[in-house]
Amino acid sequence: MEAVAEWGRALYETTGINLTILYDAFDQKRFISGLGMTIYLSVVSLFFSLVIGVIGAWAQGSDFKLVRWLINGFIVIFRNTPPLVQIFFFYFGLSNLLPYIEDADGMRAPLFTNVQWAIISLSLFAGAFNIEIFRSGIEAVPNSTKEAASALGYTRLGTYLYIVLPLAIRVCLPALNNNLVNLLKTTSLAYAIAVPELLYASKQIWTDAQNVPTMMVVLLFTYVALVGVLVWAMNAWERSMAIPGYGAGRAR
Repeated sequence: MEAVAEWGRALYETTGINLTILYDAFDQKRFISGLGMTIYLSVVSLFFSLVIGVIGAWAQGSDFKLVRWLINGFIVIFRNTPPLVQIFFFYFGLSNLLPYIEDADGMRAPLFTNVQWAIISLSLFAGAFNIEIFRSGIEAVPNSTKEAASALGYTRLGTYLYIVLPLAIRVCLPALNNNLVNLLKTTSLAYAIAVPELLYASKQIWTDAQNVPTMMVVLLFTYVALVGVLVWAMNAWERSMAIPGYGAGRAR
């Protein structure tokens, strides 16, 4: 690490490229912490958005009109409003309507922290798109397959979980991949409510070190790397689930 720090100082002295995250321990800690928060937001929001997508797509086929209406209303609201507005709505609007709790020092504290509100907002935003993505995959499953499962004694839920959903996922994985990549990039909006993610940490660094162009480049390539890892993982998942002649496997 000392060799990296020395190289960073030499780079600054010879070229003017000020990569403080290489030789300044404080900036390095802030950047790594911000990167960790971005990964945390992405993973947790990704998980909950998938859960919302799976449950919502199943509820769309409910026999109860009210349930279908609520799911469709949820989709319309969260697909047609900007994610930043949604984050502000939850953090500045809904948060003020909820009861407060006492923290360890006896002070009033909000029920949810800014990080938790960011996760809630991002999960609901991506989940609304995931519902439609899973629905498209479900509609691609032949009715004869569903009827065969019913004839074998599967309930509607059992048919969905064990027959329809595994086949639907194979069809909708490319669209799901795009939405999850978009979710990872959207985590940068949590900066607006002071969540210490990658953009927030980078902004603090370039404010102190006055190295805006350098940190912008670092920020850009860091997000490229994060998205690249996610795309690689999703492509590996798609290949592992491919069935020759069906869905994703048909094109391979």
